[in-house]
Amino acid sequence: MATVGGITEVEGSANSLEIDSLARFAVDDYNKKHNSMLEFKKVLNAKQQVVAGTVYYITFEVTDGGHKKVYEAKVWVKPWLNFKEVQEFKLVADAPLYVFKSLSIFDSI
Repeated sequence: MATVGGITEVEGSANSLEIDSLARFAVDDYNKKHNSMLEFKKVLNAKQQVVAGTVYYITFEVTDGGHKKVYEAKVWVKPWLNFKEVQEFKLVADAPLYVFKSLSIFDSI
């Protein structure tokens, strides 16, 4: 259980249907507001903070025009009011690539 006011890891967040749904909600919200076509792929990590409801800090992977990217979203949820709001949505980085596989000097090893 989360500590009131403290930010804690969400156990099993990569396999959580609830966290997956919130990440998809954030991507859909961003796409509508920015006329974008980000495609949700998977949750990488999530943290939560209990306030008047719960604020989730979710890190996830998307594709943007075929390129993998990592974003973070801050989503505020008040389930008793059926309320969800994306408070922040930002690019963290391009998703890491397996550099050694793409470098020809390693092909002969």
